Amino acid sequence: MVTANDDSILKLRSRFIDVLNSRRSEKVPLCVEPAGPVTHPMYQEIPPPTYSEVMNSCPKKDIADFCDQLVEENFYLITESGDQGRVPVLILSMKESEKTKRPAVVFLHSTKKCKEWLRPLLEAYASRGYIAIAIDSRYHGERATSKTTYADALFAAWKDWTMPFIYDTVWDLIKLADYLSGRDDINTSKIGITGESLGGMHAWFAAAVDTRYAVVVPIIGVQGFRWALDNDKWQARVDSIKPAFEVAMLDLKKVNIDKELVEKVYDKINPGLTSEFDSPYTVPAIAPRPLLILNGAVDPRCPLGGLGNPVALTLAVYRAANVEENFKIIAEPKIGHQMTSLMVKEASDWFDKFLMGESS
Repeated sequence: MVTANDDSILKLRSRFIDVLNSRRSEKVPLCVEPAGPVTHPMYQEIPPPTYSEVMNSCPKKDIADFCDQLVEENFYLITESGDQGRVPVLILSMKESEKTKRPAVVFLHSTKKCKEWLRPLLEAYASRGYIAIAIDSRYHGERATSKTTYADALFAAWKDWTMPFIYDTVWDLIKLADYLSGRDDINTSKIGITGESLGGMHAWFAAAVDTRYAVVVPIIGVQGFRWALDNDKWQARVDSIKPAFEVAMLDLKKVNIDKELVEKVYDKINPGLTSEFDSPYTVPAIAPRPLLILNGAVDPRCPLGGLGNPVALTLAVYRAANVEENFKIIAEPKIGHQMTSLMVKEASDWFDKFLMGESS
């Protein structure tokens, strides 16, 4: 039975790091540069999103003078050379937690949004005693210069050596874990990670490769890329990052996007995504750490059928380690590709249980 410390898992992590290293710009020492609050967040959606009831549904402790007690930090974490190597970071916490080591949770936004969109979640977790952290993913938020920056990066990825879809932000999350591990106010054994959609994929892969993320809750992100190709269920996911496939279609002189083209693009912009780094291999690598997968039962981008094998393999690892209670999957009935208030509440309860509660 494979365990989280099995040689195969260690080799998987090493191979993944090798892929990340192979496409870095010039490496620089990890450092921090000051920044200020963002007054006009960059959203690449048209029209830009406004108030979200779901984002504001997270349990929040009622604190008098909450805004006066809230501590906000804004800075850039330098993870490599170049503009995309400057990771914008937003951290919220409460003044009362400044003198104690607290659990932390990293939050990751969905496609075309930014860290400021996550502020209601950050505030809710901060009110409950967490250090709440968000970053802008590659080509998003402060790392974008226009409403087409992410689409442009996907279009260019077929030609260049960047990996804008998933892997490049995973590199940033590994460096973020380096930074968080050095903070005096964070209990480094209690760092959680979660995200929605694209952010859910970032959370999944970052936790698979970096064990410092101790509790993991990917939301509408976990899927089987190989399964989707083999079962003709790849279309909805491809549509969400279509520019990369459109340029490849022209380059390969195809008249439409087909399975063969999809596989070629995945192999170029995210090597191993449909093979050695797909969910049957990387999701079990999170064990025995607490892992909650939250998906919609009818999500076309993350088809539930593609999770059968990954879930079975992952459950077997947790059972072998006698920590079956550390793994759970919830597929919310009649829900497609959307984060719901139930998912927000389940994620909150999971973190409270394993980072704040007796199970931590």
